[in-house]
Amino acid sequence: MRRPLCSVALALAAAVAGVDRVAWLQGCWEVASNGRTIEEQWTAPRGGVMLETGRTVRDGRLVEYEFVVLREDGDRLAYEAHPSGQPSAVFHARELTDGRVVFENPDHDFPQRVGYERRGAETLAAWIEGTVSGRDRRVDFLYGRVACP
Repeated sequence: MRRPLCSVALALAAAVAGVDRVAWLQGCWEVASNGRTIEEQWTAPRGGVMLETGRTVRDGRLVEYEFVVLREDGDRLAYEAHPSGQPSAVFHARELTDGRVVFENPDHDFPQRVGYERRGAETLAAWIEGTVSGRDRRVDFLYGRVACP
């Protein structure tokens, strides 16, 4: 017996949004310049979840940190950010391909979007963007893969 088209479409949407689609995030990533080092460490997907720990160190001192739970939320991915000194926020995937993911929460102050794009095996482009006081703002990060401690 054939499945109804709407059942097939729902099954495909769930498969497309699975956390395994962003397994390319796993591992350790770093960007360093002007005495500042930003690190992100992503776990492998397991149980419908990936976890990230991140920290920014400037001149040998911790200036901020973040924990992220990247989880399956029905038929889409949720990026649940827990930044230091700020309330948690959840962003949902609005774009998801085999090498790019963009999460969005239009109700969040800044950023409203968080994105990651794989650029080969050793480079990861990331960005945050949105509107601040009526003006568009974007901050880019170009990470290189590093050995995990």
